[in-house]
Amino acid sequence: MKASVGDRLVLASSVVDGAVRDGTVIAVRHHDGSPPYTVRWHDTGEETLVFPGPDAHVEVGGDVAPPVTAPPVATSWRIQVTLSREGPETTAQAVLVAGDPDRLGAVGHARRNPEDAEDPVIGDEVAVARALRRLADRLIDTAEDEISERTGTSAHVHA
Repeated sequence: MKASVGDRLVLASSVVDGAVRDGTVIAVRHHDGSPPYTVRWHDTGEETLVFPGPDAHVEVGGDVAPPVTAPPVATSWRIQVTLSREGPETTAQAVLVAGDPDRLGAVGHARRNPEDAEDPVIGDEVAVARALRRLADRLIDTAEDEISERTGTSAHVHA
């Protein structure tokens, strides 16, 4: 494989339906154009030293690189789940902690049949699932209310 500055390096994915990466060669270390190359990736703008393998090919001259855009901003929300058990009953409280001090929560309950063997994990799973389902319903309701406030019409978010 040989490349020159300005060529396009394309890396196929090693998995079926995986993403294909491409970038512009911005530096070649050897005068004969052999690897490794410094590549500016089109998807991230990141520059890395690349030793291309058999899943790579070079397009001479390449295309004009698309403008580098900042990657999308990721927002993280945390859900805190607290479990309590008392006899055959399990209670789960799920609270969404978003970036703001706003908190949204829900509670789920599970009750073991007295004839069943004691297995707290099953009660935990059922109670947490119910709390998370109720929390999801509350999030949908909140979103509908906010859409209605902003648009002035009744909103319904479809599943």
